[in-house]
Amino acid sequence: MKPRPFDYLRPDTIEETVALLAEYGEDARVLAGGQSLVPMLNLRLIEADALIDISQIAALDVISDRGDKIEIGAAVTQNRLLAWPQLAEKLPLLAAALPHVGHFQARNRGTVCGSIAHADPSSELPLALALLGGEIVLKSKRGERVLAAQDFHKDMLTTARAGDELITSVRFPAGKGAGVAFREVARRHGDFAIIAVAAVAEDKHVRLGVGGMAGRPLVRRIAMNEAVAAIAAWADELEGYEDLHASAAMRRDLFRNLAPRVVEEAIRCAV
Repeated sequence: MKPRPFDYLRPDTIEETVALLAEYGEDARVLAGGQSLVPMLNLRLIEADALIDISQIAALDVISDRGDKIEIGAAVTQNRLLAWPQLAEKLPLLAAALPHVGHFQARNRGTVCGSIAHADPSSELPLALALLGGEIVLKSKRGERVLAAQDFHKDMLTTARAGDELITSVRFPAGKGAGVAFREVARRHGDFAIIAVAAVAEDKHVRLGVGGMAGRPLVRRIAMNEAVAAIAAWADELEGYEDLHASAAMRRDLFRNLAPRVVEEAIRCAV
């Protein structure tokens, strides 16, 4: 199938983009990498009167080190971030998670912000953003606002972004001395995870996150010396969901087996 007809627009600046979004509103779609958007348009799962291409806006193709935070612009591709020389030092969790995001060819086009905007609950980057307590920067003609990850991701493929808003960047807290770990189970490497588990260990506590278990990533803080019992108790609480890839029960079993290994690895890597 092919998409329904739409206007293709390629603004040169952020200001032009938000003006177009104010004009078209919910009838517009923002194109950065298009790795999820284009297939959905082709299958007519979604429609658009206008496709606004932001991939050539230089101001959005920037990785900025702000000391305690790393800001990643909306046009930065996943492979560009993966190749950033300071990634392992500044964002070790993303260094561990990014190789699992799609395939090399898709990461050449797919953007970091696009993955977070798409809000697939099995996607690795929304999980990393939630676990690290990152934030999303949105801009419209009405002004700019910054949302915490837990306030931005609402449910499966659902976010708090308004129709006239552009995600200009995401901000991840920079890692300093924390141990991190990331693992996932997928049908094939590069597929969306059936379940993904990530952890950050610091100051006798572990922040443990799981993707693929609910409509959005889930995060819980547990004490290191109570990790085994806390994981078992959390696994019993998780409802999970059913799809073609796994049952809810299978997802809970995968979490029970994967989470202790991830926590152990994060604690071992902590400075």
